[in-house]
Amino acid sequence: MGLLFCTFTSMFDSDQDLSLLRRLRQGILFARERVYRIASPTPLERIDGIGEAEVFVKREDISPIKAYKWRGAYNRMAVLSEDEKKRGVITASAGNHAQGVALAADALGVDATIYMPQTTPLVKQRAVSKLGGSRVTIVLHGDSYDDACTAALAKSEAEELLYVHAYDDLQVMAGQATLADEVVMSGEGPFDVAYLQIGGGGMAAGVAAWLKTYYPDIHIVGVEGTGQASMKAAVAAGEPVRLPELDIFCDGTAVRKAGELPFEICKDLIDEFVTVSNHEVSEAIRLYWDRLRCLSEPSGAMGLAGAWQQRAKLKAKRVLVVLCGANIDFNRLATIAGEVGEGDQIRSYFRIEIPERSGSMLTLLNDAFDGVGIRAFQYGKNNGDLARPLFSITGTELKLEKVRNALRDKGYAFEELGESDEVRYRLVPLRSDLLTAPLFLDLEFYERPGALRSYLTETIRGRGSFCYFNYVYSGERVGRALIGIDFETDLERKEFLADLATSGDGFRSCRPLGEDATQHLMG
Repeated sequence: MGLLFCTFTSMFDSDQDLSLLRRLRQGILFARERVYRIASPTPLERIDGIGEAEVFVKREDISPIKAYKWRGAYNRMAVLSEDEKKRGVITASAGNHAQGVALAADALGVDATIYMPQTTPLVKQRAVSKLGGSRVTIVLHGDSYDDACTAALAKSEAEELLYVHAYDDLQVMAGQATLADEVVMSGEGPFDVAYLQIGGGGMAAGVAAWLKTYYPDIHIVGVEGTGQASMKAAVAAGEPVRLPELDIFCDGTAVRKAGELPFEICKDLIDEFVTVSNHEVSEAIRLYWDRLRCLSEPSGAMGLAGAWQQRAKLKAKRVLVVLCGANIDFNRLATIAGEVGEGDQIRSYFRIEIPERSGSMLTLLNDAFDGVGIRAFQYGKNNGDLARPLFSITGTELKLEKVRNALRDKGYAFEELGESDEVRYRLVPLRSDLLTAPLFLDLEFYERPGALRSYLTETIRGRGSFCYFNYVYSGERVGRALIGIDFETDLERKEFLADLATSGDGFRSCRPLGEDATQHLMG
């Protein structure tokens, strides 16, 4: 213990900091006895395929509220005075802390008013009501956690209700850190690296303090989301600062300003900060599903996203990540699935210039897209001489470079795009005045390599010119595309229709778009 004490003394510059760390560590010891009154420890499970690292996942997604927040909320409320219990408590939360407070309120017989943003996923709102029953009153306020927090703090002061903070409270931090105590007691350590997601910083502070106690050489990486890096900003400024903008894709960590107490711990115990993109978080959610058959909410997957981002430097390392929550609205899954590739594949958007003439689109497909997956394809004729179709494609970096080289070798002018409005909103402009005898087809084809290209080549080549294309990969076994073909005469259009097969090799159905929909599409 003497050596351990000296180790921690050297980490801090002031007696005040040392006192805070001492109190936090003591609080974790006492929290051990409290939190297991209402729940059991969660397992530590290995996940394969993260580079050449040995990665273990702390499965907080299978806790009583499908997230770790019950630990801190219950630990704080278990030490309420009798007067505080009679008055009741109030809190604000993006969802998971609210469930923890609701669970504790029901278990301890304490009334709780819970403010939540209006954007809180319904699955979390319903869970709060179910867990707390008649003990809980939910107030939806504002569009972010900060809006809800401001309103709840005002009511707390006005009505003299104890505010149970989601992260900026020593007892809350100590309770959350019991997940790290379970890691230590598992016998799977020591670990070389731990990736801890950060919102307000309570979990990261508590867990880092406990891991550093038992694994002094562990490297702690704080993981924050794009547009949410409040702790990194606080460390850079020397104090918590308010972010001017806040991304809420990872809603559970969408905190504009890091907590004061977590900052005092994190500034010295977090060895490195990384920022992960929404795409990387979505990829981590996919990895959890593929490897463990578990579903994480975005914030819950941020730790794994950090490890995935740095996988090249983790060779032969023992790595810890925390799957800290699984409370996600089902309706968000389609958006998340649309963000990811497959395995080690990445996505890129290409806008390519081709002559506006018959056969040029099919020639492009054959020239450049061999061996890559087309995730989206959008084009509308709006120039008589030049077409600029937009493709979203996936592949390894090596395959994407082959696409670039093929385009250059064939003389195509192209540009790679980020998340532009055209991509985000699937804008497909179409000028009907440039069309002569258009036909629009509703096509369903089997999602396998080459099926769409084969159909287009065998059915369209030499019969007309593409004037419209709208397709996006949905993850289903059958893909759907709306295709427009323009003919030089009405007779050619009628002859094509007469020969058109309604089903065949590689496609399930093909039918002309109805007259009303066609007129609407052409304005």
